[in-house]
Amino acid sequence: MNIKDAQLAVDEWIKAHGVRYFNELTNMAQLTEEVGEVARIIARRYGEQSEKESDKNKDLGEELADVLFVVLCLANQTGIDLQESFDKKLDLKATRDHDRHHSNKKLK
Repeated sequence: MNIKDAQLAVDEWIKAHGVRYFNELTNMAQLTEEVGEVARIIARRYGEQSEKESDKNKDLGEELADVLFVVLCLANQTGIDLQESFDKKLDLKATRDHDRHHSNKKLK
């Protein structure tokens, strides 16, 4: 599924199951909460913090999908074509950052 189709799928889900979108500020708070859950898993599973027993069954993919869902909601409700924006960003990063990353001795 491409981003445009994902935006449509989220919009259809909201209309069928969600009554309406939460307002943008509420969705921003939800996004922050979901990113925090991703950070908790990463910090404990891949970082130096010890992983609590209650965190060991957390699914990183599910938490990343939660982040994506809220991002798609925000794009929908603010009229952003995220596919177009992502494509532009990827093109910009490919041209702007190509030499910078290849020249970075820290990445060797």
